[in-house]
Amino acid sequence: MLPFYLLTFAATIQAHSQLLPGSCNFESNTCGYTSDEDFTSWTLHKDGRFVAVDAAVRDVQDGEIGAETGPQRAITGTLLSPALELDEWSCLRLVHQIIGSGSLEVLQRTEGKSFDKPLWNSQVSSDSWVISSMDLQNNTEPYRVVIEGKPGGSAGSSVAIFEIHISSGYCLECDFEESHLCGYSNQWNANVNWYVGGGGGQLLDNNIPNDHTYNNKTGHLMYVDSIYAKTFKEVAKLVSPMTTVPMSGCLSFQYQRSERRGNLFSVYTRDQLGQYQELWRADTEILSDWSGEIEEWIPVQVDLKAPYSVQVVFEVSFNSPRGGRVAVDDISFSPEFCSTDTEPTFDPSIASCDFESGFCRYTQDQGMLSSWRRVSVKPNIFRNGDHTTGAGYFLLAHSRLSPRSSYVSRLIGPTLPGNVKFCLRFYYSLRGFNQTDQALAVYLQQQQQSSSQEKIWTQGEKSRGLWITTDIDFQTSQPAKVVFVSTCRSFWDCGSVALDDISVSLGDCELTAGLLALSLPGHCDFEAGLCGYTQDKQSDDADWEWRRGSTPTSYTGPRGDHTTGIGYYLYVEASPMLRGQSVRLLSRPLRASRGPQCLRFYYHMYGSGTGQLSIHLRKDGKDALLWQLSGEQSIAWLRATVEYQSDGQHQIVFEATRGSSVRSDIAIDDIILEGGPCPAMGIKATVGTSNEIE
Repeated sequence: MLPFYLLTFAATIQAHSQLLPGSCNFESNTCGYTSDEDFTSWTLHKDGRFVAVDAAVRDVQDGEIGAETGPQRAITGTLLSPALELDEWSCLRLVHQIIGSGSLEVLQRTEGKSFDKPLWNSQVSSDSWVISSMDLQNNTEPYRVVIEGKPGGSAGSSVAIFEIHISSGYCLECDFEESHLCGYSNQWNANVNWYVGGGGGQLLDNNIPNDHTYNNKTGHLMYVDSIYAKTFKEVAKLVSPMTTVPMSGCLSFQYQRSERRGNLFSVYTRDQLGQYQELWRADTEILSDWSGEIEEWIPVQVDLKAPYSVQVVFEVSFNSPRGGRVAVDDISFSPEFCSTDTEPTFDPSIASCDFESGFCRYTQDQGMLSSWRRVSVKPNIFRNGDHTTGAGYFLLAHSRLSPRSSYVSRLIGPTLPGNVKFCLRFYYSLRGFNQTDQALAVYLQQQQQSSSQEKIWTQGEKSRGLWITTDIDFQTSQPAKVVFVSTCRSFWDCGSVALDDISVSLGDCELTAGLLALSLPGHCDFEAGLCGYTQDKQSDDADWEWRRGSTPTSYTGPRGDHTTGIGYYLYVEASPMLRGQSVRLLSRPLRASRGPQCLRFYYHMYGSGTGQLSIHLRKDGKDALLWQLSGEQSIAWLRATVEYQSDGQHQIVFEATRGSSVRSDIAIDDIILEGGPCPAMGIKATVGTSNEIE
């Protein structure tokens, strides 16, 4: 028996009878895994046992004049598994190491789809082997596991894989019979830690109970002992792998516990922000006497709701060296809740609304004389349209068309359950307010006490007519409703408040933003760069520029991006270009697809001299026109939807052509490429000069 925190994953990992196809220990071959020929090859180490892709000195043929002073070309190694047919839920455990700098990403590739589904990624370097786990959900179609290794540019950097281990069941499940311990880890403490017990010989103490799996001394379990506790409330934590997909169901495990008065045993979830939520706590009246002949394991079942990534933490705290011991074994998970009385995981989408088809589940306070109005604005060069499409519907309060000199407008959302953490995200736009502290505020209204309201957000700055997004984290102990309130005390101090694209999700906003990025592999909002899009250096007259805020030339270009209002977008600066010159942006190469593909993006074409924006499908060196628009369209961001199909590898090309004057800036933002037909065709934008609200 060894301290868990001293176990090394470089030790031999025993074969397991339940290993599924796709598993490999790289002992003497790669088990059907192959390197993608379009990228750097993974290399099987001369002694076997691992494959790696290393940072290398730049190829000689790349050494053109002046090339040695430029940045080193990025290296990517793509490892492809054989085709896998895993129709049951399974767990992939990857034993890997990043040396120096670099990144490692695991994706799922389904035949006939242009995009790989991201499963997991890491940029954390280490000086030893690390084990990471990811759940593979039920899949009716064959797929391949794709492993992308990108060593950093520094000398000696490399990315290596020691073993790929695929087994049936969930990654949370473990009987602790294998040396990798299913990716569970001990959070090291100077005095008390979780140890592996069983396996025959005991180095520290022979008084270890039989394990639960086999009910003998040969089987393994995890235990923690207070014998080395030195201070009050010494804490030991056994931590599961991080879940990688939304999960809900019944978590089960077996435990034994002695000296109930000397320890506390609890089970928590811990999210990626380090926030804990208690799932279960051991009864202080239940204990087992490890010194007796009969050793009883106590079963526990507890409901787990994890709509975002969490770890399960088994925590034991001691108050003295005589605090006893706690053992855990046979952790399992079922997608069915432990009790039929358990409420299903709440669907927060009932509180989301883009107002394109009405008010959804939002209502107005009937006691108020002023209300939110659902309006639309035709695309024009004077007034902004809605945020969803640029030509759709949004809510408006306090316009100067109102007959009253002062008023309060209240928009009330559906009831949300208590004891759940939510992320509220919405877009707002203010016009004409001299004082903005009461222009828009958000409250929580307790369901049982309609007069009780808690303010959770208020607008403090002018938005200059832009659509600005805001994220609000909140949680209540009782069911509550979200209420949007706009107040105008004096007609001359007020303008208009616009509201659009309300969305509610489970968990902290910071966590849900990460999940959204993983769920949309073809999505680029340009907030962190170009997402793999590249400039066409061969036929370009200039470059697409990455920018935030307004463009330099007046009366053309956007004043902010579409994603947040204060973020980044790409645009073409017309000033240094001549009429008819073009700028092209290329997507990364996309695989062929069986069916239609959908391209959605937002464009901004404002300026009296605006030229042309075109979308091309580039295949075998030839371009085919998919979509085109010319001339000034609107001061708003407008949404375009393009459906296409390609039976071979291809690229999407965004081409902007300069118009008749410098007022010809063209911008794009929020590109989404996804498989399947487009859900709805884009709204045809027509230039207008009316600011009439319909």
